[in-house]
Amino acid sequence: MQNMVDKSTNNCVGQNSFRLKKFLSINDLRDKEFGELDLTPNERLALKNFDRFRITELNKQQSESAFHAKYLQLQVMANLTPYEEFLKEDYFF
Repeated sequence: MQNMVDKSTNNCVGQNSFRLKKFLSINDLRDKEFGELDLTPNERLALKNFDRFRITELNKQQSESAFHAKYLQLQVMANLTPYEEFLKEDYFF
């Protein structure tokens, strides 16, 4: 897992300024899985919970513009939220 964290650098505003991302996101877990690395049971559960949450939230949208706005919001969540967030009971369906 340390290897995944080391590769997760984010470009900050300003020249030659970098900071390390100190967590794994849903998309990091997808990359890990795609790279045929083993996921822990909690990592698998977080992916499963996020996917269910994503489908549920998208299905609630009443218009195409609302759907696209929610889709973008979910993309941001998948990129910038620690996967542990999706282990919370709020995301169990």
